[in-house]
Amino acid sequence: MSIYAIADLHLSFGTNKPMEIFGSNWENHTEKIRKNWEETVKQDDLVLLPGDFSWAMYLSDTYQDFAFLNSLPGRKILLKGNHDYWWSTLASMYRYLEENNFKNIDFLQNNSYEYENYIIAGTRGWSTLDCEDNKKILKRENIRLELSLQDGIKKYGEEKRIIACMHYPPAPEFIETMKKYNVTQCIYGHLHGPSHKDRIEGIKQGINFKLVSSDYLDFKLCPIGDSPFWDKMS
Repeated sequence: MSIYAIADLHLSFGTNKPMEIFGSNWENHTEKIRKNWEETVKQDDLVLLPGDFSWAMYLSDTYQDFAFLNSLPGRKILLKGNHDYWWSTLASMYRYLEENNFKNIDFLQNNSYEYENYIIAGTRGWSTLDCEDNKKILKRENIRLELSLQDGIKKYGEEKRIIACMHYPPAPEFIETMKKYNVTQCIYGHLHGPSHKDRIEGIKQGINFKLVSSDYLDFKLCPIGDSPFWDKMS
């Protein structure tokens, strides 16, 4: 069994938000994702989706986007991104999935998951702009990251390796929290086009970082965990 990741699917089956306006590489991006996903992922595999899953404004408008995800193999874990305005309470979202018979989809919010020898934890994160509101949000998100990490260690033990999922690139505050809990890998999205140059990748302060924005990956899923990709970087 394998773990894969891809962020920023930016699905818009139920709303008018064509991604081609952001560049020709976004043309037919959902079909590119589907093709690679079906060629790569098996039913027992895990796929992490750290943010910006759907352009829908309300949960009730996400049906076609979740139907697309539900049609693909593997278990999926979603994290909230800055454009996931549809994101609601966990109870509401799970009820919506159950009502529509969408299977093998979970949400990462102040909680954690176990997959083989890994703990999956994380939080959305935030930008590092210097203003009072951003400082408050950074503090709140860092608390959520710590709660998620504590939850994973409490439920699954200290011997498992930890993959931290974020939507925003990890600010220094989050990296310090990851170091505190011995996080080994961190994946994140949010960066597109020219902003790819601002990415953090490779081993920094003992943590292996990887940008997994869909356009950065050419809309192909990135293998993580014990894959050759990580072996080469570690």
